[in-house]
Amino acid sequence: MKSLMIQGTSSGAGKSTLVTALCRIFANKGFSVAPFKSQNMSNFSYKGKGFEISRAQVIQAMGARCEITPDLNPIMLKPLGNYQSHVYLHGKKFKKMHATEYYQKFARTDGLKIAVKSLKKLQQNHDLVILEGAGSPAEINLAKFDIANMKMAEKANSPVLLITDIDRGGSFASIIGTLALLDKKYQKLVQGFVINKFRGDTNLLKPGFRKIKEKTKKSVFGVIPMSDFDLPEEDSLNVKAKNIAWNKKNLDKIDQEIDKLSKLVYSNLNMRKIERMIK
Repeated sequence: MKSLMIQGTSSGAGKSTLVTALCRIFANKGFSVAPFKSQNMSNFSYKGKGFEISRAQVIQAMGARCEITPDLNPIMLKPLGNYQSHVYLHGKKFKKMHATEYYQKFARTDGLKIAVKSLKKLQQNHDLVILEGAGSPAEINLAKFDIANMKMAEKANSPVLLITDIDRGGSFASIIGTLALLDKKYQKLVQGFVINKFRGDTNLLKPGFRKIKEKTKKSVFGVIPMSDFDLPEEDSLNVKAKNIAWNKKNLDKIDQEIDKLSKLVYSNLNMRKIERMIK
């Protein structure tokens, strides 16, 4: 019952992409792998036989070569505007909720129970579950309602890697600041960091790595270069939602892109260290 969780310093840091790559890497090593995201807010969904979940977890399942089930994304929120969302539970439309109702009355009660039930089922049926967080674990205004980041890592007894998008700037501050804002018990779960979307010579980053190690006592596990892969968008943060046809042609194309992505990530992360971390 092994697990690994990928969290980010912000939305769009590369969590979904890294989970997809790691799912393929460990599947290629012979593990039975499944992705998991307890709660996903997205208008980009996948409709299976009698259920609907975020398509990000479907792409990750393709990476893992595992069955696509509602347990991969037990709670999906489809935003409607004005702080309202359609809430889907285990792939079925449940009800429309205002953000206040969802966070204060549902998330840490029924929502958490639903998410943990799906997580435990995946852990029982697979060698490895790779969890994805949402947004940032350091959103302190939402921390007591959060069921997608450190609370889920705690439930999974999972080590955490924190990924940051260096192309946006401020990554070193984001790493150190994110860690500093976490409770001490959650700081201990974070094993290291991944720098994403870097352009240039990684030697230029080494002074920053030394400072991070000095400040946090934790290491950078690798630097993923800026690359362009033709994979469906994870959510509607920066793009207009568009549907894709789940036909053989598109599935083959996605699979090929996942292969290329996994090779890039494998060659730029300290995989031995990651493997030791999840044993």
